[in-house]
Amino acid sequence: MKEPMSIEGYDKLIEEFKYLLEVEKPKVAHEKLVAAALGDRSENADYQAAKEKLRFIDKRLFYLNKMIQSSHIIDPSLHEHKQVAFGSSVTLVNIDTEDEEIYTICGVLESEPENGLISIHSPLAKAMLGKKEGDEFKIQLPNALKEYEIQKIKYKNIFSLKKNIRSKSDFSFH
Repeated sequence: MKEPMSIEGYDKLIEEFKYLLEVEKPKVAHEKLVAAALGDRSENADYQAAKEKLRFIDKRLFYLNKMIQSSHIIDPSLHEHKQVAFGSSVTLVNIDTEDEEIYTICGVLESEPENGLISIHSPLAKAMLGKKEGDEFKIQLPNALKEYEIQKIKYKNIFSLKKNIRSKSDFSFH
């Protein structure tokens, strides 16, 4: 199944993959060799730690490769956003409380629900897709049935909204 994501999200996947493969994995492999030269591997904590780091890196590389292979890159800036779609920032009004909520629909790996970035696979995103300004909809959440009205739909680049943009230092294992 193809997984929708933005160009920036795809670029971040590639960046992390390359960093792990070209920088972190060779560094940890070298640490493992140095530790192995110190003697008995069964009681060598540095060797065991390096071996564990390599295992984690390999698992992460496998996962990232799978995500890269299954990605479907979408450039939401090319869409008009007259109705809710991937990349839309949607201002909702909770009909019961009149509280305003803003969500941006993005890919799974880009989502940060605590910052209003919700996965296209989330129940709320699915309920909004295809709706237009002024449309109302209901959604059954685990603790309540909520009713919303779509007040505004626009496009904002999600990476200008993200609070936790990962840097290369986030990919290293110390």
